[in-house]
Parts: sequence; C-alpha cells; structure tokens
Amino acid sequence: MHLRRTRSYRFAFILATIVAALTASPGSCAQSSSSSAKHAKKPTAAPELDPGSVSNGIYRNKTLALTCKIPEAWVLRTDEMNTQDSETPPDSSAENAASSAGSKVLLAAFSRPPAAKGEDVNSSILIAAESMSAYPGLKDAVQYFGPLAEVAKAQGFTADHEPYEIAIGTRSLGRADFHKDVGSRVMWQSTLAMLAHGYAVSITLIAGTEDEVEDLMDGLSFSAGGK
Repeated sequence: MHLRRTRSYRFAFILATIVAALTASPGSCAQSSSSSAKHAKKPTAAPELDPGSVSNGIYRNKTLALTCKIPEAWVLRTDEMNTQDSETPPDSSAENAASSAGSKVLLAAFSRPPAAKGEDVNSSILIAAESMSAYPGLKDAVQYFGPLAEVAKAQGFTADHEPYEIAIGTRSLGRADFHKDVGSRVMWQSTLAMLAHGYAVSITLIAGTEDEVEDLMDGLSFSAGGK
C-alpha cells in the first residue's frame, strides 16, 4: 500500500492532463491532486536523464536506447507539458515534489493540437519518467501498474485484463491495456513500463481503435544499449 500511496499522484497528474486534453473542450485545462500528497515525503532526486530529441519524425533517446516514430503531421507538446508542471501553484505539493524528484515528460505528441475540436479521438504518444526513489520498494515494472490502474480507473478507463510482459527488440516491458467510452467514441489506451537508470519509464499510447494503438506500438524499438 505504501508504494501506491506515496506517488500515485504524479502519474495521476500526467495522465489526467493528457486525457483532459484529448476529451475537454478548447481552452479548458485539467489539474489533479491527491490527499496522499499532503503526507508524502520529499524524495531524493534521481540522476539526470537524457530527455532525447526529435528529428525527421523520430524521437530518439540514447540513454534508454529507445526510438519512437511519430506519425506525419502530429503536433509536439513536450515543452508545454513540462512547463505546465513547473508552473503548478506552490501549494500543490504533489506536483512540486514530483518536479524535485526529477520527474519529466520526455515526449508528448498529438495527432492534432489538444485544443482543436475533432470528431475522432485525438491520438497521442506520451513518454514520461519518474525517479524510482519516489516509489519505495519498487523492484519491477509490473509493480508500477498498481498506481497506474488506480489512476486509469479514476479517469474513467476500464482495464481489459491484468498487466503482462511483452518484448520489444532487446527490452522486456510491462504492459497494461484500457478503454474508455467518450460519447459515441471509444478511447483505447496501452501503457508500457520499464525500470532503467534509476527511473520508472512509462510509454502511453492512446488512439480511437485497438489497431491504431498497435500501429503506434509498432513504431517503438529498443537497441541493446538500453539494457
């Protein structure tokens, strides 16, 4: 229980932000918090993690040995999401603690600007990293889905099954799949998680169909250097 209570608010903030951006009306903004944040101790900062970079429609992170293809004409919002974290009001201890722990959004890409209206689901790719020091007792990626499942449920998602392991290139990751009814549409979400270089790294893919999620996942690859 301690693992879930201490830091589930950080992923809540990230996931709530992106889900709200996909479903809310233009000009709206979402923030989330947790009562557990009032009792959370300030975690120790993790070593600096390479944020990666985007070139020719491909995100590359040498530290994680990760590459991610970004569909053509998608909009990058990585800087905006990290800025939103840093501009959180001082009395929001959850997000401030997360920032001091070295949590960061490495990639945020949308099929259209979050504020733009559209009939279909605004597909997205979100890669985020949190310091493992923020999760006492965290030993494997599957444990990370305890807080994730709570947050996804709070955001209206239904888990399709229990988390499981998959291999992408040289890397073994945990995976959890969810769906959510959004009016006449269904939003599908798959999140991959791994532990690397002192961080819990999550890769969340959201789209309007399961096939579209799998297409986004096909754009992920790992090389041997990330082990």
